[in-house]
Amino acid sequence: MFKHDKQLLKDVRVDGPNPNYASLMLDQLGGPHGELKAALQYLSQSYRIKDEKIKDLFMDIASEELSHMEMVAQTVNLLNGHTLEAMNTSVGTVESHVIGGLAPMLTNASGYPWTGAYIECTGDLAADLLSDISAETRAKVVYEYLYRQINDKGVRETIDFLLNREEAHNTLFREAFNMLQNTGSLQDWGVTQDSKVYFDLSTPGKYFNELKDPQAPRFNTPDQPH
Repeated sequence: MFKHDKQLLKDVRVDGPNPNYASLMLDQLGGPHGELKAALQYLSQSYRIKDEKIKDLFMDIASEELSHMEMVAQTVNLLNGHTLEAMNTSVGTVESHVIGGLAPMLTNASGYPWTGAYIECTGDLAADLLSDISAETRAKVVYEYLYRQINDKGVRETIDFLLNREEAHNTLFREAFNMLQNTGSLQDWGVTQDSKVYFDLSTPGKYFNELKDPQAPRFNTPDQPH
């Protein structure tokens, strides 16, 4: 069961309409690294998780991603303003000015519609968490690119909040990953000779040697006291 609170996770504002930049923001609504992708990926992955603590984490972050989606959509609304002005937006994203009535549409910045093909779900918790850590990192990078391309202080405040939330999710997923040692695809790691060989196929130079005692990956505790 989900409940909707009418209050945004964080209020958003813009200094003024900017339909062209609204098109760029759509990527974080319906793009491959956007908020809808994140929310549905984490929800889809959570359905098979047996560990209640980790399942709770997935559900909490997925729910927050829906809140982020709401913030992005409202930002797009404000940037589009109230006037249909297709000539002021990118050629690939005029649909909201032509058939959408300025509604934020589930597309990327080039106008391609969102697709379930963006979702990565293997049923192996370690593999899924690595995908999620990567997803949070990519989403932060996209927000950083968006931040550099706008001087609107209101938009920048929203983007700054969202990219820092991506960092928080990344940290939490890393903590969850460290709880999975010797489970799923992390079992029997590096026990064969084939898992220890490094093929030096680039010349000149050799920068890596064969692995002597390979261990399953883990992350340093990201919330260490300083």
